[in-house]
Amino acid sequence: MPQVVFTPNLRRHLACPPRAVAGRTVAAALSEVFADNPGLRGYVLDDQGQLRQHVVIFVDGQMIYDRARLTDPVREHSEVYVLQALSGG
Repeated sequence: MPQVVFTPNLRRHLACPPRAVAGRTVAAALSEVFADNPGLRGYVLDDQGQLRQHVVIFVDGQMIYDRARLTDPVREHSEVYVLQALSGG
């Protein structure tokens, strides 16, 4: 099963340990995680369900292309890594 992993800075604010999911697209994988942790959705997606500006997702080390619909494929043994960029000075 694919594994969804969140960076430590997100795990510091919300309980979001690595999780095995059945989804075959990034959207399906995230939907499964958000079903159990709805508070996490607002950190990752905006009001339209698109990836927030300062969030990046990698599947098997490659940045996803579809930030709007999250249709990038996820394979059986993929790692989906969700990273929230930090800013400030």
